[in-house]
Amino acid sequence: MRRVAAVLAAILLGGAGLVGLAQPALATPGPPDAPEYWFDGWQVQSLWNGGARGQGVTIAEIDTGVNAGLPELSGSVLPGKDFGVAGGDGRTDHAVDPFGHGTAMASIMVAHPKLLDITGLAPDARLLPVAVPLRGTSDAPASGDDHLADAIRWAADHGGKILSMSLGGTRDEHDKVPCPDDEQSAITYAISKGAIVVASAGNSGQKGSPVEEPGVCLGVVSVGAVDQHGKVAAFSSRHRYLTVTAPGVNVPSLGRVAGGAFAGDGTSQSTAITSAVLALIWSKYPTLTGRQIVARMLATLDHRTGKQDPAYGFGAVNANRAITAAVPADAPNPVYDALAPFLETNSAKARALPKPKPAVVRPAPPGHFAIGKAPSVWSPRVWAALTIGLLGALALVVLAVVGTLRARRFAALAGDGGRKWRARKQSRDVPPSPTYRDEAGLVWHDLTAQRDEDDYLPS
Repeated sequence: MRRVAAVLAAILLGGAGLVGLAQPALATPGPPDAPEYWFDGWQVQSLWNGGARGQGVTIAEIDTGVNAGLPELSGSVLPGKDFGVAGGDGRTDHAVDPFGHGTAMASIMVAHPKLLDITGLAPDARLLPVAVPLRGTSDAPASGDDHLADAIRWAADHGGKILSMSLGGTRDEHDKVPCPDDEQSAITYAISKGAIVVASAGNSGQKGSPVEEPGVCLGVVSVGAVDQHGKVAAFSSRHRYLTVTAPGVNVPSLGRVAGGAFAGDGTSQSTAITSAVLALIWSKYPTLTGRQIVARMLATLDHRTGKQDPAYGFGAVNANRAITAAVPADAPNPVYDALAPFLETNSAKARALPKPKPAVVRPAPPGHFAIGKAPSVWSPRVWAALTIGLLGALALVVLAVVGTLRARRFAALAGDGGRKWRARKQSRDVPPSPTYRDEAGLVWHDLTAQRDEDDYLPS
């Protein structure tokens, strides 16, 4: 059964940068319990001052929808698309729990500081919300179809330059191909239109690290998780196809309800942060292609390796180096190289298709009309149409049953389901704030609720 995965993540930085992350400076944005430590490690304020704020870049977030009415997101969220039962423009978060997965990811990327100083990494980027019906949301259809492939194509057709998917579905071990055909086709289409596709790796590192899509699909930047000391989180899924790691441990985010904020761990967060980093790079180098933007990020990773490590990928994202380092325009891009044969095949097929002949407009005949005998209502065409309609209805019933068995489950910010939350505290006298568990057993840490001694989770 498919599940939307959200996994622990953090930063893998070396040298002086690692020290800055281990001991965040006072200027780091975010609440005291969950500072956004990557801001100091990457000297984000300096990058902003240098003109890299995400301007001119649209991030299409495919998730549960976004509460665009929050003041911190005002002016940053465009009308999008809702593939759920109710439809709409994506600016409603359908997550059942108050932490609101889609809103949380949006705030990590584009929020303006108000509540608890939670600040998006790319505040001048625009966010295009594309809501898909997932388990854990209020609009999941009975069929369980999450319309992910449709959402990817729609996002690529409506201005999404970076497609951010903090989700994943576990593939059945008996599947002949790791990536579903419809998703691979949609991803290939999006990349052929110039978009960058990013997805989380999963949080099953302690559960065998099953293959997850869309992270496994060719051309996708899949994101794993490390803590702020540069160590891969135990729960972060290990994959031979893993691309990079990025911040994700104890990441603050806004809830879907105004005035609420939470902190948690996950490759959901690391995916959102990686997407925001790509937006910063593209805003600094607007003439580069999507392929070149990804190549620049890969060329400037911390602890960069030429071969993918199942735990670290090619290395850890470093926004500062990605924007300030000298990188040749033809820097290698193994992620896109793996997809190149498919892109070339699609291009060849498109060239081989016969061009449609221009329509010939013929003038209407002059004159007159005659009224003849009315045809029978029960003509052969009518009977054929009724037969086709009945067969179609039967097919829909079958698809609904099959779709239910393949439903994608929604998972939340926090990583390993059975873990006791370890909140960062300013002193031993301050107990952690209340926590919530979603249906996947993942923990969300409430940053805004009254703290009591009874708020500790049992061991």
